[in-house]
Amino acid sequence: MNSLLITGTDTDAGKTVLTSALAAYWQMYFSDRTLGIMKLLQTGRGDRELYTRLFALDQSPEELNPLHFNAPLAPPIAAEREGRHIELEKVWTTLQSLNERKDFVLVEALGGLGSPVTRELTVADIARDWRMRGVLVAPVRLGAIGQIVANVALARHSGFKLKGIILNCVQAASEQEIADWAPIDLIESLTQIRVLGILPHLDAPNDLTKLAKAASQLDLERLLHGVNLIPTK
Repeated sequence: MNSLLITGTDTDAGKTVLTSALAAYWQMYFSDRTLGIMKLLQTGRGDRELYTRLFALDQSPEELNPLHFNAPLAPPIAAEREGRHIELEKVWTTLQSLNERKDFVLVEALGGLGSPVTRELTVADIARDWRMRGVLVAPVRLGAIGQIVANVALARHSGFKLKGIILNCVQAASEQEIADWAPIDLIESLTQIRVLGILPHLDAPNDLTKLAKAASQLDLERLLHGVNLIPTK
């Protein structure tokens, strides 16, 4: 699959910010190539509504988010409240279709790698079973190191291979605070996985110019592997 699974250490780690930043960069510099965005599964409101506002996507709402539940709860619980079951085959079919039609697909996961998708499977399990390539987004704050190490350990245990780690400044932070809370050398030493960049804190996370600029500071060569990164404009 020519796609990237964007997962995180937990809810609100910065998956949506990274997805939006990469999409904004693509829209700005790769106008002759097609990009798809997909939210694997959504509970409550949020990401699919944001992507619809920010980007002109040549795809249906069902392709953007093939499975949605109203209650902002863990998917198995949200589905049970509505008397429904989680149709993973529908999500998989949609993902395959997008991959066939688009040059690249950004796939946003839900919660953290250990978040349940069904009562039997976590995000890490789905990523492994579907042979997806992924990146782990971690918030820059006290406790970040432990969260990153735990999620990387889960990825390895599940058999899901990570391309790298992105640090996201969920709040304004100085260089010293970033170095104290999420030291790159220590994270890479503990996980043996490369940190591919740091997303700055964005006061307006819907400003496409700022989002694209933030993406330009990341290791796009690894994040968008397989894509010709010579800008078209």
